Amino acid sequence: MINRHIERIIQKSLHDRKVILLLGPRQTGKSTLLRERFTGEDVLWLDGDDYDVRAILTQNTSAYLKNLLKGKRRLIIDEAQNIQGIGLTLKQVHDHVKGVEVIVTGSSSFEISSTASEPLTGRKWEYHLFPLSVVEMTSHHGMLEESRLLEQRLIYGLYPEIVTHPGDAEKRLLQLTSSYLYKDVLKWQEIKKPVELEKLVQALAFQIGNEVSYNELAQMTGLTNETVQRYIDLLEKSFVIFSLSSFSRNLRNEIKKGRKIYFYDTGIRNAVIRQFQPLSRRNDIGALWENFLIVERMKFNSLSDQYPNTYFWRTHAQQEIDYIEDTNGMLYAYEFTWNEKRKKKLASSFSQTYPDHIFKVVNRENYYEFITSKLK
Repeated sequence: MINRHIERIIQKSLHDRKVILLLGPRQTGKSTLLRERFTGEDVLWLDGDDYDVRAILTQNTSAYLKNLLKGKRRLIIDEAQNIQGIGLTLKQVHDHVKGVEVIVTGSSSFEISSTASEPLTGRKWEYHLFPLSVVEMTSHHGMLEESRLLEQRLIYGLYPEIVTHPGDAEKRLLQLTSSYLYKDVLKWQEIKKPVELEKLVQALAFQIGNEVSYNELAQMTGLTNETVQRYIDLLEKSFVIFSLSSFSRNLRNEIKKGRKIYFYDTGIRNAVIRQFQPLSRRNDIGALWENFLIVERMKFNSLSDQYPNTYFWRTHAQQEIDYIEDTNGMLYAYEFTWNEKRKKKLASSFSQTYPDHIFKVVNRENYYEFITSKLK
């Protein structure tokens, strides 16, 4: 089994006696992790996909829950986004059933993070489990082996099933996208135009690394601007995509309302548009590399107690920076290039306007250093 670094964080957090919310995309290993590391005879495991479990957990009186958990040390609720009123139920367990540790998983934030936030104020720790990370794979089989697999990671991504079955990665990725990618969006939000939703995801896949225009996406998909915005929001909440906003403070010609969209996994992105050809035959390697680096950096930050504000930067004169982290008044600016021989310079207007900055170019030779760098 490939060790997930979030395990030690969960183990430590359980001592606080708060509810653990473990959120993340479907098929990233949430259930596998909990079954391997956190179960036993004194653990009650409930699956929110089961009708009878949903019925049981809507009866959230303290007396009922005390009886349900009698003799148990830990409660694990899997796929809890399917359970109506789960936030109130978890609050009752936390407040009235003493000595029981609670871990809850969910593959979307529709019904967990949103509806549980108010009832669980001050009572929860919220964590995210992403697809496997380069850091986790390096810990698993060493830096040399992982470096050799870099091209494979960009093409096929790091979903656990794909990493452990490299021989038929393409087939499994296509199955994964068709079976799970839109499941929570379609189920919870009653999407009436699933074909248009798929067109939107494909359009976003072709535009990674570029600013997105709602108006342009609407024209491409046949949706209204408002529907495009709503669908993108839902795709973010179901952990298919995430976004970066543009950085702007002082310069008059800075783009102030720009937005870039990325995928949580480059393999899923490539599966959406059915492009698995080698990097030597691709014309999107720059965008793919950018997506890969930003999401790997996100994974590392989430496990390292680093919480920078993240942006891209661009001016109307087409000066740009691929990625910026803002922490404690210091700006860390990064330019990404797949070709280590290609030189890149920081835009002079940015350097002069924001003197408190550190600038680095990230390529194949130093990408691991970027991913794992600590912020000061």
